[in-house]
Amino acid sequence: MPATIIDGSAIAAQVLDEVRAGVDGLRAAGVEPGLAVVLVGDNPSSVSYVRGKARDAVAVGMRSETLRLPADLSQDALLGTVADLNADARWHGIIVQLPLPPQIDESAATAAVAVEKDVDGLNPVNVGRLFRGEPAFLSCTPHGVVQLLMRSGHDPAGKHVVICGRSNLVGKPLAGLLIQKRSGGNATVTVCHTATPDIARFSRQADILIPVMGQPRMITADMVRDGAVVIDVGVNAIPDATKKRGQRLVGDVDFDAVAEKAAAITPVPGGVGPMTRAMLLYNTVLAARGGPAAAG
Repeated sequence: MPATIIDGSAIAAQVLDEVRAGVDGLRAAGVEPGLAVVLVGDNPSSVSYVRGKARDAVAVGMRSETLRLPADLSQDALLGTVADLNADARWHGIIVQLPLPPQIDESAATAAVAVEKDVDGLNPVNVGRLFRGEPAFLSCTPHGVVQLLMRSGHDPAGKHVVICGRSNLVGKPLAGLLIQKRSGGNATVTVCHTATPDIARFSRQADILIPVMGQPRMITADMVRDGAVVIDVGVNAIPDATKKRGQRLVGDVDFDAVAEKAAAITPVPGGVGPMTRAMLLYNTVLAARGGPAAAG
């Protein structure tokens, strides 16, 4: 039987409804949640992604502003802009859109965002708190993956989760979330990466398989066990002459073939992507309420 499709767009809409209610409650209390987005350069994927974030913010009634800065901006100038935003009480959340031009150290840029406004969850203090199981702003894509699993009825507790990819943005923090002794965690986690000799040996053991390697259709049907849940985090552009732009998006999973074996699977697009944006606005409301520690 073909896999059930886990509709990320529909689940993200549920989260955004909750965010909208949170925004309404804050406004009634005299607080207007605000999100500032810093975009350096004109990377097409970043521009499109930021546009989606702004659209979502408007839809939930949140104040949002995008600061578009030139691609040749110096690192010092960027850090100065972030410092100004840190000091501006209008903005409860700040993100610096990645990737950044080569003259800017991404680690320095993400560390410059104040911990209490770091709604992307990339400041090393928030990353450390995540791994320690302490209150923290959770990185948006990993948190979105956990919400997809929980809200679609696939609690990872007691399951063997195999993550293919060890990036600081997704793979590592996702592993950190899934091993926590709390709701949305309690999984046994294996992390595979480019130095893993035989990824298929591990991926075939997964109850829940999460590829995030940035390699189109790398996960084939023979690498997935029958009845697995597959959350495809990969987003890759491949040539397609039938499309207006000459390309289309696919994930890290050979979707059609794997969908014949899996119990449930996310599509690309329409899977994890909408959840990433939704969790960013969720974090912004959390910041406006006083942050993760205040939320309990």
